Amino acid sequence: MSISLRELESELNKTLQPNLFQDYCPNGLQVEGRSEVSKLVSGVTASLALLKAAIELKADAVLVHHGYFWKGENQTVVGMKKDRIKLLLDNDISLFAYHLPLDMHASLGNNAQLGKLMGVETKTAIGRPGEPELVLIGELPQPKASNEFSRMLAEKLNREPVWVDAGPDLIKTIAWCTGAAQNYFELAITTGADAFITGEISEPSAHLARESGVHFFSAGHHATERYGVQAVGEHLATQLGVQHQFVDIDNPA
Repeated sequence: MSISLRELESELNKTLQPNLFQDYCPNGLQVEGRSEVSKLVSGVTASLALLKAAIELKADAVLVHHGYFWKGENQTVVGMKKDRIKLLLDNDISLFAYHLPLDMHASLGNNAQLGKLMGVETKTAIGRPGEPELVLIGELPQPKASNEFSRMLAEKLNREPVWVDAGPDLIKTIAWCTGAAQNYFELAITTGADAFITGEISEPSAHLARESGVHFFSAGHHATERYGVQAVGEHLATQLGVQHQFVDIDNPA
């Protein structure tokens, strides 16, 4: 079954509502391809490897979390950017990218999907004044020993987290935000959480953990953001009948 590119774009924008966000990149259709779509490939980042995989799978469109044209980057289409865009254009493949809208969707987003994966019931969301409420706060159904929680993260994400073991022996209340959200750790500490989970760690993170008595888990930028784009792809398959396949390009970061 095929659908029009415009129908796909409309459903994505209706679902993720990019107009509600001031973001670091354009959200939505970034590169326009053929007018009909029967196969959609999703992935975390629009790398050359993902695009080549999409071509092999005969995709008409690609959906990612990390696309192109970020604020502050070189705007010229040269080098790596030229190679990626040329591959899309030569093969008439569309590229859709959604950053903050894909992080924050209440059920399909990266944060919501990570919470579901961890078995955490979301209670509230917080953010800095004037910014999106990116950090979720929730609770495990039953307190879990900190070493058991670390093992659970490793098993669920297929990646051993970097763990600053600084909090209580039992973990109940959790704050989390996928990707590179280590700079939200101080905000998370104010909630009284036992642990904070994000994708990356910075040098100050360990000191903040030890001096605040809160566990810090760096579970991988890529690893924590694999699930939102899959959920949206499956939503599109259900709503529109388009074929969907997620491609996981391994990334140690």
